[in-house]
Amino acid sequence: MPRAERPLDLDTGPLTCFAADLRKLRETAGRPPYRTMAQKAHYSSTTLSDAAGGRTFPSLSVTLAYVEVCQGDRRAWESRWHAVAAEIAASAQGDEPAQTSRQSTPYAGLSAFQPEDADRFFGRERLTDEALAKVRDHRFLAVFGPSGSGKSSLLRAGLVARARASGWPVMLFTPGPHPVEECAIRLAAVTGEAPGALMTELRDDPEALHLRIRQATIDGTPDIDALIVADQFEEVFTLCRDRAERDAFIALLIAATTATTSRTRVVLGVRADFYAHCVQDPRLVAAMRDAQLAVGPMSSQELREAITRPARLAGCTVTGPLLAAVVADATGQPGALPLISHAMVETWRRRSGNRLTLDGYLAAGGIQHALAQTAETAYRALSPVQQNLARSLFLRLTALGDGTEDTRRRIAPDELDPGPDTAFVLESLARQRLVTLDESCVEITHEAIIRCWPRLRDWLTEDRDRLVLHRQLTDATADWEAHGRDPHAVWRGARLAAALDLAAADPGRLTSRERSFLGASRDAQAGETAAARRRTLRLRQLVTLLTVLMVTAVTAGVLAVGSRDSAVRQRNVAIARKAAADASEVRHRNPALAAQLNLAAYRLAATDDVRDQLMSTFATPYISRLTGHTSDVVSISFAPQSTVLATASWDGTVRLWDVGDAHHPVRLAVLNQPRRLLSVAFGRAAGSWRRRANDRCGCGTWRTGGRPSS
Repeated sequence: MPRAERPLDLDTGPLTCFAADLRKLRETAGRPPYRTMAQKAHYSSTTLSDAAGGRTFPSLSVTLAYVEVCQGDRRAWESRWHAVAAEIAASAQGDEPAQTSRQSTPYAGLSAFQPEDADRFFGRERLTDEALAKVRDHRFLAVFGPSGSGKSSLLRAGLVARARASGWPVMLFTPGPHPVEECAIRLAAVTGEAPGALMTELRDDPEALHLRIRQATIDGTPDIDALIVADQFEEVFTLCRDRAERDAFIALLIAATTATTSRTRVVLGVRADFYAHCVQDPRLVAAMRDAQLAVGPMSSQELREAITRPARLAGCTVTGPLLAAVVADATGQPGALPLISHAMVETWRRRSGNRLTLDGYLAAGGIQHALAQTAETAYRALSPVQQNLARSLFLRLTALGDGTEDTRRRIAPDELDPGPDTAFVLESLARQRLVTLDESCVEITHEAIIRCWPRLRDWLTEDRDRLVLHRQLTDATADWEAHGRDPHAVWRGARLAAALDLAAADPGRLTSRERSFLGASRDAQAGETAAARRRTLRLRQLVTLLTVLMVTAVTAGVLAVGSRDSAVRQRNVAIARKAAADASEVRHRNPALAAQLNLAAYRLAATDDVRDQLMSTFATPYISRLTGHTSDVVSISFAPQSTVLATASWDGTVRLWDVGDAHHPVRLAVLNQPRRLLSVAFGRAAGSWRRRANDRCGCGTWRTGGRPSS
């Protein structure tokens, strides 16, 4: 009878849970004896028993053999094994002291090899010799290579380390968002002068860098020049937003290498997909026409040396199966060097004694999954709030490519909100070597994280337009604060509306500085809107006032004109009547003058009485032809718009005449009045008098005063 298995520990760690689940799988299969299982699995019964013992973590091959014998799901258990391996590795790493340095492992991981790592930088000796030879032959060299090809390690641990060993003064830096400033800081370390004064000098004079370096090397050996290495030169296109500063930086480098008395040699490390950006600048085209170096993938032999020799320095050996697996996995994989280095770091942590084994490599996930597994494990170990902070952090640390791949972006620590959760997230990610912390910046350790971590790729692709807007908001906030929170530097209109929508949809994405910028923008726009509203109201009030004033003025003008016209009319009537009266007085003495006066009076004011006077003047010569009155004629009157003439006499009669023919007047009627007549005049109905007189045979009635009535 087989003996019972040893009870598992009471803890609930990943190893204990994994062993417990293996035992449950064996129970489901009917508890086959381990000897029977060993015959089918081709592993010893002790190995299979230890796999479910909970003391040691079994290898992947042993686990899968155990599962197949118990008729379990091979694929599900393989995924489960990788997840548990990651948890165990993360917990083991969390127990390491925080001050554990990168020298504790022989591999660099995601970080580039630095000049001080030259003693463990292997596999690139031939390329380093070629780069050094080109630098000696040319004052300007551009080193191109895809992301992950190892060009930064080549420049730093290869070229710079060899140049310093030869006594060359070296300025090594990455351009960042302010390349002239970075150059001034490195130059200040060489010359001993203040960086601020140097930066102003470099911006104003393209020859300044050449002159300063020549001054610094005046006492040196003539055949030794200063070497400037600008690694990750693509940052002048991705991070530098000031085109003038970019042009000034390139002009400084070109002038320093083309001067006839130059003591400067320049090497640029450029990602291959930014080659087109470089050749768009005629100065760079001319400088690198015959001075380029391409960094390609390592050969199989170079890979073997890069894997085995660092382990040998640490007193470890790399087993043959592991070496063969790594070389096979890396062949044909572009940009695989940081993935290989990271996988080897994780394998070294899972080493068996002083041996790096294939099982440890598989437990780490290999070069295909090691990096994603590390990043995912580090992310899942955080609380929900910290996970949101980590998401925001990785998005900030990524510069979105425009026609190129996404690249890493360095940020200043003050771009993040300070707090215990932020500090914990940064420390946790730095311990996993996913990010690199410095006093002045935070950055992703390598762009391979952007390519190989599925979760980060999903974050970057799920809403790229909002990421672009957020990056613009971050830059605008920095400019706003750099200009002393200038109210004219805030956003307005459509951009502000889009940013407010972003803040409402994802409040945790924005920092307090960015929220302050949006608050200032919103207040400024609200103030401008209120001011515009007040201006509109004042304009409306002004228009209303002007309208009222205009109506008043027009009304006053109309009234004034009317009053003037009335006064003129009244004056004219008075003058006309006075002239008519004067004409009446002189009519008997001077009929011609009387006629002129009456005509002038009528033209001045054509009133009825003036007209009668005018007509009387012209009718006087014909009165002698009007016979029938027995006494003097005292008044005559013409009917309006007619040829009918009425004459009144002291004899008490009014006679009507048709004077259409002035030489032969025709009497129409005679009207007798008992009273004495003084004057005669036609009323408003006089126009039809002739017709009525003919119809009534001259009979009519006259009112006192001489006005006929029908």
